[in-house]
Amino acid sequence: MPINVKSAGLATTIQDLGRPGYYHLGIPVGGAMDRLALRAANMLVGNDEGAACLEAVFMGPELEFTEDTQIAVTGAELPPKIDGEARETWTTLSVRKGQVLSFDYLRAGARAYIAVAGGIDTAANLGSRSTYAIGALGGIDGRAIQPGDAIPVGRDFRNVAEGTSVPRNLRRMPGNPAELRVLPGLYVHRVTEESLDRFFSDSWKVASEADRMGYRFQGGSPIEFVDREPPFGAGSDPSNITDACYPYGSIQIPSGTEPIILHRDAVSGGGYFMVGTVISADMDLIGQLQPHTETRFVRVNMHTALSARRVRAATLDSIRQTFA
Repeated sequence: MPINVKSAGLATTIQDLGRPGYYHLGIPVGGAMDRLALRAANMLVGNDEGAACLEAVFMGPELEFTEDTQIAVTGAELPPKIDGEARETWTTLSVRKGQVLSFDYLRAGARAYIAVAGGIDTAANLGSRSTYAIGALGGIDGRAIQPGDAIPVGRDFRNVAEGTSVPRNLRRMPGNPAELRVLPGLYVHRVTEESLDRFFSDSWKVASEADRMGYRFQGGSPIEFVDREPPFGAGSDPSNITDACYPYGSIQIPSGTEPIILHRDAVSGGGYFMVGTVISADMDLIGQLQPHTETRFVRVNMHTALSARRVRAATLDSIRQTFA
């Protein structure tokens, strides 16, 4: 059962949970920016949690269905419409052959996940259907969807009752202001203590340069670096280091001015120091930040990071209980 793409939205890609195991070769894990939302969308249509969905940014696509099926839209509050009739997000919806899914204006968040029963069944590259456009991997011919595409859909799914919904208290979205918890990094000694305190006390705003590779932030105080003699192999800028690996969620501050959080499609290493790393439990929130969103970085320790990971796992378990 192919889905016919009538219009593609702003930047709609096929994503699953990514392709782990190749980061040391410079190929990022990729996959959904908001992994909890993708998992929830798949649960709502009876798919495996890691099945491929559509990730729509800011604007939704227009899709025509060629068979009766079920769909769900999670993540950003991007209200779906079936043949022009408004429907609910985070809910199991039925569509009939020939009906068209479209979307109203974005109300909150940045990325919506569109799951269809059976999952998107494009060819996998390195074990994943996720679109990594820079490397021409996954998706449709390594790219985002386009008008005229026919998206293949699988047949393996479990029946879910129409109208099944994820409880609102389990639909995790950023607060206002957004708070991102950060573990200080290996290179935090490169920054003066006073400057580091300001980094965590300042309010920042998401810049327009915010995509699957990274999110840039503006509006806080410039970083002050500790004086040093540049080591062999590092550049003269105080934010330079000898090339090193970048963990997901690491925060670079090139020239000490605008922090950049590296996300799913980011490069695996380079020559900028990292002031810290956003904890894994908060990475989904970044993908839901719109430009100009006020954001605070919150300094935490490993105990807090592991506790937050357990809370996130418990949230997923609670969503699963909806379908038990």
